[in-house]
Amino acid sequence: MPSSKTPSASSKMDQIVAEARRKRELREQDYREQALKIYPWVCGRCAREFTRTNLQQLTVHHRDHNHDNNPSDGSNWELLCIYCHDNEHARYLDSAGRADPARTDAPEAPSTYKAFADLKALLKGKE
Repeated sequence: MPSSKTPSASSKMDQIVAEARRKRELREQDYREQALKIYPWVCGRCAREFTRTNLQQLTVHHRDHNHDNNPSDGSNWELLCIYCHDNEHARYLDSAGRADPARTDAPEAPSTYKAFADLKALLKGKE
């Protein structure tokens, strides 16, 4: 199947994506290094302690969930282990989904389908 993108458009898109990833990694590395200097290497939720050997499992969590809000004093950061960090984001997504009345994937009205509506008639026919 022929692609609608020309090779130059595809390579330009690859360059843009690669540049965006590189900038994100640099930004993350910058605030991660700052947070690791400011805070003790302990998960803020489960209190698990970290050393240099397992430090890659300690993540920087943004308290307001805005990854562009990186004050140098670290007031928007907390260090969480990967498990607590995943749990925190899952809880945030769950609460945001339930609290948002403008969700488009929520059904507008309850279902009116009745699976057993004619069951009595069907059973009488077998007798």
